Amino acid sequence: MITGAQCRAARALVEWTRDKLSSNSGVDALVIEEFERRISLPDQDVCDTLQTTLENAGAVFIAENGGGVGVRLKLNRSEVRRIGVLENEGGIVGTDAVP
Repeated sequence: MITGAQCRAARALVEWTRDKLSSNSGVDALVIEEFERRISLPDQDVCDTLQTTLENAGAVFIAENGGGVGVRLKLNRSEVRRIGVLENEGGIVGTDAVP
């Protein structure tokens, strides 16, 4: 189940207002606001609907993995292609570790 903070962050990533999320999900904007502000917790079905709607818009929800829950934005096809080109350019292989 997503958290209110994840819902708010996902909306920001996909650049949606509460009203836009409301119209796309069928969930009342007041319910979304109270969820995001931690005033009330909607039932599981409402949370699932919000999550699915935001995922369809491009958000990816990250479950608890030792570092905390989160949300990120999916890469679009052109970004994936560009990364593939950059990764296949050759050159010296470095480490991913940051000093």
